[in-house]
Amino acid sequence: MLAVLVVQAAPSSAETLTEALVQAYQSSLQLNAERARQRGTDENVPQALAGYRPQIMGSLSVGLQAVRNTLPDNSIQGATLRPWTIGVTVSQVLFNGFKTGNSVRVAEFQMLSGREALRNTGQGVLLDAVTAYMNVLANQALLEAQRTNVAVLREIQATTIRRLSAGDVTPTDTAQAEARLNRGLADLNAADVTLAISKATYAQVIGRPPSQLAAAPPVDRLSPISMAAAVETANHEHPAVLGAGYDVDVAQTTIKVAESALLPTVAVQASASRSLQSDSTLSTSATDQASVLGQINVPIYDGGTAASQTRQAKEVASQSRMVLEQVRNQSRTAVVSAWVSNEGTKVALSAAESETHAADVALQGVKREAQGGQRTTIDVLNAQQDLTNARSRQILAQRDRVIASYTLLSAVGRLDVHNLGLNTPDYLPEVHYHQVRDAWHGVRTPSGQ
Repeated sequence: MLAVLVVQAAPSSAETLTEALVQAYQSSLQLNAERARQRGTDENVPQALAGYRPQIMGSLSVGLQAVRNTLPDNSIQGATLRPWTIGVTVSQVLFNGFKTGNSVRVAEFQMLSGREALRNTGQGVLLDAVTAYMNVLANQALLEAQRTNVAVLREIQATTIRRLSAGDVTPTDTAQAEARLNRGLADLNAADVTLAISKATYAQVIGRPPSQLAAAPPVDRLSPISMAAAVETANHEHPAVLGAGYDVDVAQTTIKVAESALLPTVAVQASASRSLQSDSTLSTSATDQASVLGQINVPIYDGGTAASQTRQAKEVASQSRMVLEQVRNQSRTAVVSAWVSNEGTKVALSAAESETHAADVALQGVKREAQGGQRTTIDVLNAQQDLTNARSRQILAQRDRVIASYTLLSAVGRLDVHNLGLNTPDYLPEVHYHQVRDAWHGVRTPSGQ
């Protein structure tokens, strides 16, 4: 009864894959760095919107001026003057060839592309977390399988030594048993090393060392029901494809920004200033000025700079369209590969389970036949090795089965907090965007830095 209670209590205290994904999502330095990059990209929009707003500049000049005049009678007159001027200038662009409006659209498309890059990074972080979790879980099982194998080999060696004393076997049998035991010890050591490495990777990816891990099921229920549906879903939902589409919009709009340099600009400028003089020889001691000026600039020839920039922008737009098609093809290939791999892991797992069962039955039969003198020690050792290999393949097939299902979900663009139903607040990049979009002043970030 105590053993049953321990087995029943173990899953409740074990760390689940869902909990590990939440921890990775909340503590990933890679994801936090990408979020900071996206917040910086958001600032491109208010910088572009500043082109609609007036520019106000204040000026103040104060100084000392030494004057030494020689009069016609050769007398010298000198003075030290303290002139100063204060003024303010307000400039407003009325028309600049639609450059400001197109620059705003470029910044907005860059922001949307950055969001998709952030979402793609989030997918990568979660998939890395799944891989790290399943590697530790599988390597722990492999280590236990090797420990069981070593225990059985020790038992076979002890039995062989007893049978050698009784004259039932030859020294060759004991040597074979000893050789297999040493191989088992080497495999046990390799499994221990592999587990230690996977635990270190787990701590790096998840953000804390692994504890007792619970078995994790695949997530096929979240993926499309057919390969064609998966390809279509990825074409419309995968962040890499959507981001490349926004990059095309950025490049197309950049052409219009470059063309604005070929159009006239209209601006108005208002200024006011006051100057004070301490020179007693002047008829005035202070001068107040105010002006409002309209200005129209029409480009006639700039050496070909604007024309070259326009042609350059067109070539970049052509490149971005080709990159979009390339990303779509890569996404399609990734989906097909992930789909086939996921289906393949189902077959591999079923075969590995059948192999393990058959190898276990074969080992028991070989042992009974060896006791009756119909089998040799090497037959028992080979059967034991077959069972250990089958168990290892089954463990790895179980690991691959889960990872493949998450890989397929990532390939279609649905590996995120919302679809997985993780119990953690989702990071919403639009919150920061709306906080800074219409900010006219202030150098503090919304977080107070």
